[in-house]
Amino acid sequence: MTPASNPTPDGQPPVAPEVSDSARDFRLRMAVIDRESEVALDMTCDRYGRTVHAGAAAAARAHRDRAAVEAYTTHLAPHADALLDAARRALDELPPARHLAGWRAVLDGLAASAAEIRRALDRPADPGSPAERAQHAALWPHLAAWADHGFTASDLADQNKHHHHKAPLADEEQQTWTERAQAAQERGELELTESWFAADGQPITLAHLIEDDDSTLVALRGDPGAPGWQVIGHYAHEYEARKVLPVPVPPGVLSADVSRFNRPVTVPEVSLQELIRDVVEGQTAGDASDALLGAVQRGYTPGPMVRLQELLETSGQFASALETVQGRQIAARLSALGRQIEFLTREVEEAAEDFGATVAVLPPHRTPVLRIRPRPAVDTAPPTPPARASATARHR
Repeated sequence: MTPASNPTPDGQPPVAPEVSDSARDFRLRMAVIDRESEVALDMTCDRYGRTVHAGAAAAARAHRDRAAVEAYTTHLAPHADALLDAARRALDELPPARHLAGWRAVLDGLAASAAEIRRALDRPADPGSPAERAQHAALWPHLAAWADHGFTASDLADQNKHHHHKAPLADEEQQTWTERAQAAQERGELELTESWFAADGQPITLAHLIEDDDSTLVALRGDPGAPGWQVIGHYAHEYEARKVLPVPVPPGVLSADVSRFNRPVTVPEVSLQELIRDVVEGQTAGDASDALLGAVQRGYTPGPMVRLQELLETSGQFASALETVQGRQIAARLSALGRQIEFLTREVEEAAEDFGATVAVLPPHRTPVLRIRPRPAVDTAPPTPPARASATARHR
């Protein structure tokens, strides 16, 4: 039976697997290309991340761009339009939610990128020419956009494949199971295992409800850390739960302009390990002071302690963006830790400046120990081994 003669329950024809999987296949290939490119570019840099072989770096990027165009031509070019059409149809069928406008904007952006790529592929430059390299370089942001966000179109196109027959609990049964789960949560015996968002924007969480050494898998709707969540089902195992629960939708991102495949150039920086080595190999107080100041340096090339504070701040933003009670609590903890790191950074900076004002060197009695001892002369007799202590003979 052909796909067109086997429509889905909502009357829409099912999407062919090669269409819905095309963006995923392209993303996998792009991940390989991106990793190979990172390795090649790392070989063109010094230990601080500064490019020292510009020609080799340009060649590595040109190879990356060409491989990405070939991957798009193979995996996505035949299916991009059909995939976007299927995704838009599925989007129109979803219930109203906050994220739908963002998804529609993503699909519009992917369509614009597909159009730019198609125009370039219809008018290819001479193979191997500088014009071809420039053309491929101009296409890289559009190819990266499909690698980053094409899965949104694939997941939407697959919505028609997942028509779960929801079996909500009766009101009394739902209240009973919710009360049991709430009691287990108060005892610390409600173990959350997995969470996702349904198409309507509601969070779904799987949890093990433990009672008298017996565990039951239950599904919760709502934030488990806030009042008002409910148990919407109990199951023998996860496979059974997945068959009837709403399917996951693509999760969000912390930063709207983040790109896995089009990252900004990494700022050169000195690692904490190298700063420690500078202190170990130093001989004056200024050597140790410089290493400490490197750890707390701010500006374009911040030191490790400043980077740690940035990590805490960014992680706090992530925790807050979860929009859960527990996320907000963790965000507050990370914010407090960030203030402590800021205080500690200032203390280290002051100590480093005092250290630098110390006019002193290590005393000469701290002599080095040679790693390789001198070999004896050729005509020198080997040293006589120490005499073995005579062992007392045993008598039977």
